[in-house]
Amino acid sequence: MSDDLKKEIGRRRTFAIISHPDAGKTTLTEKLLLYGGAINTAGSVKGKANSKYAVSDWMGIEKERGISVTSSVLQFEYDDYCINILDTPGHQDFSEDTYRTLMAADSAVMVIDGSKGVEAQTIKLFKVCVMRHIPIFTFINKMDLEARDPFELMDEIENVLGIRTCPINWPIGAGKRFKGVYDRETKQVSSFHAVSVGGAKGAAESDFDVNDPALKEEVGEELYNQLMDEIELLDCAADEFDQSRVDHGELSPVFFGSALTTFGVQTFLEHFLKYTQSPLPKLSNEGMIDPMQEEAFSGFIFKIQANMNKAHHDRIAFMRISSGKFDASKDVYHVQSGRKFKLSQPQQIMAQDRKIIEEAYAGDVIGVFDPGIFSIGDTLCAPGKKFQYEGIPTFAPEHFSRLVQIDSMKRKQFTKGVTQLAQEGAIQIFQDYSLGLSEIIVGVVGVLQFDVLKYRLENEYGCDIRLEPLPYNYIRWVHDKTLDLSKLKRISDCKKVKDMNGNPLLLFANEWSIRLLLEHNEGLELDEFSRGETV
Repeated sequence: MSDDLKKEIGRRRTFAIISHPDAGKTTLTEKLLLYGGAINTAGSVKGKANSKYAVSDWMGIEKERGISVTSSVLQFEYDDYCINILDTPGHQDFSEDTYRTLMAADSAVMVIDGSKGVEAQTIKLFKVCVMRHIPIFTFINKMDLEARDPFELMDEIENVLGIRTCPINWPIGAGKRFKGVYDRETKQVSSFHAVSVGGAKGAAESDFDVNDPALKEEVGEELYNQLMDEIELLDCAADEFDQSRVDHGELSPVFFGSALTTFGVQTFLEHFLKYTQSPLPKLSNEGMIDPMQEEAFSGFIFKIQANMNKAHHDRIAFMRISSGKFDASKDVYHVQSGRKFKLSQPQQIMAQDRKIIEEAYAGDVIGVFDPGIFSIGDTLCAPGKKFQYEGIPTFAPEHFSRLVQIDSMKRKQFTKGVTQLAQEGAIQIFQDYSLGLSEIIVGVVGVLQFDVLKYRLENEYGCDIRLEPLPYNYIRWVHDKTLDLSKLKRISDCKKVKDMNGNPLLLFANEWSIRLLLEHNEGLELDEFSRGETV
């Protein structure tokens, strides 16, 4: 492998930002973009200063509701690093999109609200990170508002999430008494002075040595004495920074700050870049593929998004490049279909804005037009290579509705819309076992996905629909795919359906109904997932 290729790959950093809703994840993302010069005011893409929406929230329903419902990819340069941020939806109803996105990340930044601590969605997302052993960095946000005791927050992270913590900096006060943060490595204090946030890069800051008498005057004697006591306690009792433990997801470096005022964000970014690694090896059916050793191009599709450009009704596949250099002029091999072709108009993505590119490197996430053959989890590689990266799981839906098309004259748009949205992975489509496509059933992991489905079918495909909730919460695949479901006994408590591949499934209202059906049908085997691909 050439030194130039190694250098380009080595400067890549690809991470996901995760949090419970309203912890400040999107705000932190935007402030990181400010430092990279990718945007010039928070909430706007460069050149679009009138936009008032989060740069990463590009879909119409996100702007209407003020929530993130789909992951965004944001790339920028900072201090000779090429940074790929995968911004994820915080709401639990869209956690499946977040889970898939984490498969493309080399590390994760966990944003925690200083007043609320570890919240439910944080726990779920964190467990996925632990399962994958990826490094986790913690940013405790909103210290300029009323916040809990920092020692209490650290204990909660350790006890609830089961990971040790190492504070890199330490807050002085909170809320109206928030005076700044102490850097444990440099022994410098950055003092905090609230200013109007607007489009400014941050609150006013002054730096003091911790032993400078002017610091006591700046923060007040009470908070100064408290800081000195807490420094002594941290030096005695807190875990020491250990890069190896961080790399293995066993120790989380913790930072305190305020994303809204940008206080502590640059410190966090610079430490983060120093402590994270270049692109990590990925597991394939031929073992680990190490980007620092494998020179040939390879990557995998972790997300598909329809209608990012409504005017063209396009489909963009998001690809994480896992090894080598992608060259737009060269053919790639699509392992699943066995086809060789050039990827059309590969692009660097900044939320909904795009820039056509000619090359990209391991660690980058790029968008490519999907000619209708890509599925989530597919592998692309250089011709001559045929390995496959490990699959990306889909999650068993827990909520079901009958999907009714109101205008039968728009059947073509309706079918196209439902099919494309199902291929994105946000919804799963089933049909009645006997009636076929004349009765379509939608399954989702979170009920808000029904609202997104309705909104997008109406606004992107021009189809008015009605969703009729069904009283089922459990789905089971029938192990014997040749079984005639109409011959089962005690079937009245469940609904017989087929997935889009024709596989037989059963929907149940409760676990008692599942046990009852098994008791009255000797030899019947039901699976909680489909062929190892659903969890």
